[in-house]
Amino acid sequence: MNAAFPHLLSPLRLGATTLPNRVLMGSMHTGLEEREDGPERLAAFYAERVRGGVGLVVTGGIGPNPEGAVREGGAVLTGPEDVARHRTVTDAVHAEGGRIALQILHAGRYARGDRAVAPSPLRAPISPVVPHELSAAEIERTIEDFARTAELAQQAGYDGVEVMGSEGYLLNQFTAEETNRRTDAWGGDLERRLRLPVEVVRRVRERTGPGFLLVYRLSMLDLVPGGATLDEVVRLARAVEEAGADLLNTGIGWHEARVPTIATAVPRGGFAWVTRRLRGEVGIPVVAANRINTPESAERILAAGDADMVSLARPLLADPRFVAKAAAGRPETVNTCIACNQACLDHTFSGRTASCLVNPRAGHETLLRLGPTRRAERIAVVGAGPAGAAFAIGAAEAGHAVTLFEAEDRIGGQFLLAHRIPGKEEYAETLRYWSVRLAELGVDVRLGTAAGPGDLAGHDRVVLATGVVPRVPALEGVDHPCVVGYREVLRDGAPVGRRVAVLGAGGIGFDVAQFLVHGPGGPPGDFYAQWGVDTTLSARGGLVPPRPRPPARDVVLLQRSTGKPGQRLGRTTGWIHRASLRAAGVRTLAGVAYRRIDDDGLHVSVPGPDGPQEQVLAVDTVVLCTGQEPLRELHERLLAGGHDAAAVPVHLIGGADVAAELDAKRAVRQAAELVAAIG
Repeated sequence: MNAAFPHLLSPLRLGATTLPNRVLMGSMHTGLEEREDGPERLAAFYAERVRGGVGLVVTGGIGPNPEGAVREGGAVLTGPEDVARHRTVTDAVHAEGGRIALQILHAGRYARGDRAVAPSPLRAPISPVVPHELSAAEIERTIEDFARTAELAQQAGYDGVEVMGSEGYLLNQFTAEETNRRTDAWGGDLERRLRLPVEVVRRVRERTGPGFLLVYRLSMLDLVPGGATLDEVVRLARAVEEAGADLLNTGIGWHEARVPTIATAVPRGGFAWVTRRLRGEVGIPVVAANRINTPESAERILAAGDADMVSLARPLLADPRFVAKAAAGRPETVNTCIACNQACLDHTFSGRTASCLVNPRAGHETLLRLGPTRRAERIAVVGAGPAGAAFAIGAAEAGHAVTLFEAEDRIGGQFLLAHRIPGKEEYAETLRYWSVRLAELGVDVRLGTAAGPGDLAGHDRVVLATGVVPRVPALEGVDHPCVVGYREVLRDGAPVGRRVAVLGAGGIGFDVAQFLVHGPGGPPGDFYAQWGVDTTLSARGGLVPPRPRPPARDVVLLQRSTGKPGQRLGRTTGWIHRASLRAAGVRTLAGVAYRRIDDDGLHVSVPGPDGPQEQVLAVDTVVLCTGQEPLRELHERLLAGGHDAAAVPVHLIGGADVAAELDAKRAVRQAAELVAAIG
């Protein structure tokens, strides 16, 4: 038994199966499920996580019929012709000694296509399609389709299935009053609304027999109007257990819910208390999920009795060896998921292959190979922000001798600013990981060193990750004492008045506005009050009126372009940032022409019904978030020649390469690709 993580690493008996630990790799749709080369890539993806110690893998959602697929042409398992593709995956997992369950997911009215079906013809707020109302005969066929897919999964070598009954998908739609308006045997009172998921579980168990793992993903907190009560959740859990389920996995929030459930704004393990309320009500194990991203937080949840098992999805994108590192007593070496959603969920919901900002190999294991180099080089890296730190680590792992120069007294670059933003505190974990890994690999890190050509002499290759400098607009009065840059605010703690204008409504502008109205951090209970989550579980759907914190400042966020402010923020997190600022009273203005800054404030022209209107915003401080330029002064000196470093290859990565939008995802991926290219 591991002394540091005795609960996390203890075995768990599930029916006829004993898992080696309490870590379930939660379902993630990667986008590989629909690709021609998907089976081979998924096999490598899951096998790497099994080698890293995962107790049980659950696949991305697979439809039981074409109308249930998440999108037109989405992955299904409906006939013998599909079995061989899946066998490639299960064989790879079993070769590593692992266990894997197929998630059967019927999207219902969330399906992106004209064939969407539902208990009632009610359009979802996140879909343009009014779904077809299933007839009684179609419901019976749907039950049979679930059972048939489970049977085929068994033939394909899966150790079990997870029946998806949460997140607002079809089975969840049947259980909720708001989405099930039927008056027949499949709707109306609670018993009839719960009938479909119970019948699905019963039929799956009958078809697959007693030795096959059967997990049910239960919506324990719907977070939508008209959602379930705690009593209804408990009644469904008991009925599903009686029908044959071995394990209950936690689902939190429908996709249409207007409460964050997995973004970094959510406290760590922020919904484990919901799972705890169920644990004593059923006789089978229950799984806690959502924002469990460190071995320490997982251990605390299990030790406190909140759950019997924990589900980690994105944390295993970030670090496939999460469990092995915990077992080795080295949790500080885990590459922690920062819950940014930029390369995982944002990719999934835009039809791209899911990956990870801090681990771009995720989902690309067969394509982005970072094995040992055949020829070790002496490589100088200038700049220890996301691009430079990631490259230095990757190159050292490959066997190169790396010297990393950083002008500041700490590594991190833009991440040093990002982790100061409320809701982005997790970025500090990446700084910790980089520091630990650089030390482990013996990288020669030279802080406080603004490298020049002389420092780079004697190296075989130079990588410039020198980052960016903020752009200062050509604006009259930009040198006024009330004007300050975003770096001075976030990094240096520059004083900011009560009334503030933020120029630039891109990602940095939104981050600065969050910082100014909320301040860094906040009491743990603030999240639930701010977003209206009922922690007593007495309200239907788990919703109560929000009680946001009073803002620390009056902020107006301005942009020159005429589009909606914040429209280029992350697909799955942008709405959170916009809603948070709206609740804090932040005003946004688009199509603004900046005139000048003086003692009266910021003079602007804004669109009006009869043309542009001149205004003076009486603010105490103007914060510049007006873009950035690549910092290439050293690159230009190297290109000019006349020094010993002139003959070696030089590479630009990160913001030094492209600074139009700060993009850590691109920077880290670019670093990994360069490591692979150098070979």
